[in-house]
This record gives sequence, C-alpha cells and structure tokens, in this order.
Amino acid sequence: MTVSTAAMAQNGDKPDITAAPTVRVDEEQLKPLTTVSHGISLYGDLKYGPDFRHFDYVNPDAPKGGTLVQGSIVAFDTLNPYTLKGTAASGLGLIYDSLMVSSADEPSSLYGLIARSIEYPADRSFAIFHLDPRARFQDGTDITAEDVVFSFNILIEKGSPVYRQYYAQVEKVEAIDDLTVRFDFKPGNNREMPMIVAELAIMPKHYWEGRDFSKTTFDIPVGSGAYKIRDFESGRRITYERVKDYWAEDLPVNRGSNNYNTLRFDTYLDPDVQRQAFFAGEYMIRSEHSSREWSTAYNTPAVQNGQIKKEFLPDNLPNGMQAYVFNTRKPQFADIRVREALQYAFDFEWLNRAMFYGAYKRNVSYFANSELAATGVPQGEELDILKGFRSQLPPELFTQPPQLPNFDAPNGRREALRHSMQLLQDAGWELRNMQLVNSKTGEPFRFELIIRQPGLEKIALVLKARLRQLGVTMDIRLIDTGQWVNRIQAYDFDMTTFWWTQSLSPGNEQRIFWSSEAADQPGSRNFAGIKSPVIDELIDLVVDADSRESLVQRVRALDRVLQWGFYVIPQYYLGGDRMAYWDVFGRPDVVPLKGSSVMTWWIDPEKSRQLRKGGY
Repeated sequence: MTVSTAAMAQNGDKPDITAAPTVRVDEEQLKPLTTVSHGISLYGDLKYGPDFRHFDYVNPDAPKGGTLVQGSIVAFDTLNPYTLKGTAASGLGLIYDSLMVSSADEPSSLYGLIARSIEYPADRSFAIFHLDPRARFQDGTDITAEDVVFSFNILIEKGSPVYRQYYAQVEKVEAIDDLTVRFDFKPGNNREMPMIVAELAIMPKHYWEGRDFSKTTFDIPVGSGAYKIRDFESGRRITYERVKDYWAEDLPVNRGSNNYNTLRFDTYLDPDVQRQAFFAGEYMIRSEHSSREWSTAYNTPAVQNGQIKKEFLPDNLPNGMQAYVFNTRKPQFADIRVREALQYAFDFEWLNRAMFYGAYKRNVSYFANSELAATGVPQGEELDILKGFRSQLPPELFTQPPQLPNFDAPNGRREALRHSMQLLQDAGWELRNMQLVNSKTGEPFRFELIIRQPGLEKIALVLKARLRQLGVTMDIRLIDTGQWVNRIQAYDFDMTTFWWTQSLSPGNEQRIFWSSEAADQPGSRNFAGIKSPVIDELIDLVVDADSRESLVQRVRALDRVLQWGFYVIPQYYLGGDRMAYWDVFGRPDVVPLKGSSVMTWWIDPEKSRQLRKGGY
C-alpha cells in the first residue's frame, strides 16, 4: 500500500526524497541546432558583418543617372534565357534578382537580397530562407515563398536540361509560410548546396502560370530585379531601364551598384563593324579580344586625345580552358592516342609571335592563372587522391608534368610531328599518298571545325596547315551565332572552339562540364563528351571538399586527369581584360579580387556633357 506525500505531511512524517542524478550537459549540446545569418560562406568566416552598409569595392555615393550603351554579337529571338529554344537577348539577367548575391572580394560568400537571412545546420543538409517582407516584383506584387518554389520547379520541369543536373542534389523544396522557404538536400556532403539554391533567379508565379515557359517569347516578362525591359527590336537592340521604385535599391548588397538609368545592347554581327561603331561613339565600352587589333587598330584621334581610354586590367581569377574541343562521340576522336597526336599540330609559339604580338600565355590547365592549376608532378594530398585511381590512369601522369609541345625548341617541330605520326600509327592510321587513312577501311581522316567569329578563321588556318603535314584534312565552316549555339547544344559537330570559365571555388558546375551524365544531356557544357568514372569520382570529391586546402588539392587532381585525357587542343590565355571605353565614367577606387564590374561604375555628368555621350 502506498502512502501519499500529502498524507505523510499531515501525520508529521517527512517523506523520503531521493535527489535525481546530475546529468552533465556538454556545451556543444547547448549550441543552436542551426545557424541563422545574413550571409553564408563556403569556407571560413564572412568578411562583412550583419550591420555592413555596403561592399568595400563600390562608391556608395555614386550618382544615379545616364545611359550605358554596349555592343553585343547576339541576334536574339527570345526574352527567356532559361530554355534551350532560341537565342536569348543580352542582359536579361538584369531583370531578375536572386535570394542572395555574391561579394566580389571574397572567394565564395553570399549575402541576403530577396532573402533577408539564411538558416542551415552544421551538415548543411537543408537551408531555410527567410524572405524580406518588403520584396516586390516589378509589377508591385509581393515576392513570396510560393514564387521561390515555382521558380525552382519551372526550371527543373521546363528549363534547359542543365538545371536538372545543376540542382540534382535538391531532394525537396517547400513553402513553410508566405515568407519562409525550405530546401532539403540529398544525403552527402552538401556544403555548397545552400549557396547554389541561394543564387536561384526568382520569377513571378502569377505571371508565368498560363504561359508556356518552354517556348521562345517576345512578351516582356515581369522581373524581380533592378532593371526592366523598356523596349526592343528583335535581333537588333534591347533597352533596359532602372526600376524607379525598386524595393532593394538601398540594401547593402546593392548600394553603389545599378547606377545607370538606362542600359542598351546594340547587336553587331560583324566584329570589325562592331569595333568601328565603338570608335564612332555608337556605344561606350568594349572588351577587345583581338591582340592584333588591340596593338594596331586603336591608334585613333579619340584615343590619342584621351577621349577614349585604353587599359589592360589584370585579374586574379582562374582563366579556365579556351580550346579547340574534340567531340569524342565521333569515332575519329574516340581514341585518346589520336587526340594526343592532334594536340601536337598547334604551333602556339609561332602564332603568339606572328599574330598575337606576344600577348598570350599557353593554356595547359583547365584552371589556368590560379592556385588550382595542376603543375609539376602530383604531390601531397593530390598524389594520395590519384593513387586510388592508379590502375585507371596513364603511368606518365605520376612521373611527368603536364606539358604541350614547344615548336621553338631545337628540332621542336620535327620531334612533334614524329611523335604525332607514331601515335596515329599506333591508333590504326597510316599515310597513303600524303593522306592519312584508316589502315583497315582506307577512309581518309577528315573532319569539320565550326566557328562563329571571322577573326578565328585566320588562326584556324594555321592549325589546318599543320594538320595537313600529318595528312589530316580539317574543313573550316563559319556559321552565325544562332546556328553555332544550336549545333553545340545538340552535339552536332566534329570540333569547335569553346571557353570554359571557372570560379575561385569550383563545385557543382563541374558536373555540367565533365561528368558522364552530362555527356548525354543536351544543353550541358560537356561538349567533349567526356565519360570517365575517374573524373566522375573526382568531381564528387571536389564537391565534397570541407576546407579550402582540400578543395585546392582535389581540383588539381581533377585538372591533371582532364589534361591527360587530351579532350581538347588548348589555346592560350591573357590573364586580364583589354578594356576600351569613352571617358564618361566614374569608377570606384578599389578593384576587388574578382575584378571590376561595369555595374559598379557610373556616368560622370560633367564628362558626359563634355563628350555628349552617356545621356546627360
């Protein structure tokens, strides 16, 4: 029989109370389960605190006004940049904002825009975005969590197939309430995934419902960004105007940016005509890609008297890989020995002297101009990674540094041609009457290079002549940009030119560039058709890196394996930007890590009036 404590107290007896055991609580257990922050970084701390007023590389007091006119080579036929159909107009990214935006003076950090804050656990297995209640679309409608969910789903369902691959690690997205949206990620190391979805362009559900997102369109869309489309002429020009009541104009991430009242892109299909239009003052700023023209064509009165400024602006960014790309889906390029042999036909040294005025460096790495590039022989963590794939890799990868032929070396050209011929013979090709043919079928070795810029033809003719010495026939076909885009997206080519640009923190986009899955996905950037289990695993390692030091070593391992796959004929890189502009601009004093952006410049009213350019 049990006696209650109350009864015991009435009888004057004291209850027998046993103290509960003390449970030790580790301080780690008391930490919040999630981090809630104004920003997020891939590794390390954020540079800017929650109360920052503006980025260090902008002028927060820059005047707003004027008109920026730029040249474009895009003869567009759609105002939707997110599908495979059509050629999108230049500048469409101006009309859409994302949940967060990156800073230009940190390798990989994002700060809130549409999302006021981000919430995530230590393992980054999910991310919750808390939207700014002031956020509005350009028609004044509130931006809600449903719009974020819609934007994600429409890209997956109706957008370019690239998005399905890029967001493949997203397991679920849901609106918790009007201002809260949650992304759940598939199991694995998901350090980058919150940042990937944070850069999602936000589109209005109420506008696109009832419209076919997958089709080309000339209906002016409702955007979420600082600029909206004012007017356009199909294939010729498009004009954007700054949204006068843009809700986010004074947010820290925007202060000192978006300084032009109007931006216009004029289309010029011929690069020479485009350059002459610049000299005539038809547009105001250009990046010059021809070293010959940079050295010879800018000796004009406007340059001499200072009305046009001409500068080389070095950068600290990975230059990526600019190259002639083998489509390894084609039988003649399926053999690695053939691809290596044809690399030896590119005489960079002669081209750099005779045509480039010594301006370029030879591009060997897919991450040139950065610490990410694989050089020398593998060491340390990179070597440890590669040892796990030793049986699937060429032995030379471990003992020889990546290198390309040097025709200027003693007997360099002769040795290169001899090496190429030996590789081609080993691959089953032989010379008959100065024509390289398949030893079994007698079929000549012939392929087509497609290019879209006339200036590239002169360079390709040098490659054509060197290939001819091997008995290989290369036909050069110049096509317009629209045709070129359609053909490379469908992988309907033998060889083309392409430039894969890279960031300081490579990650999920490497799957779109090099993975086996992407090789069969129309619209991906795996134009070479690379299908390598080793590369697939190395990409996963890059994505899973949990520190900057580990990321660098893993990217170097990936770079080295790509180089030894001979998927391209590397060309060259500059390590900066040749910039010419009419002297109507003001610019911030600070140039950030990722380089200067014209969107942080502004039109100087006095200079504009003096030159009668720039809208004042």
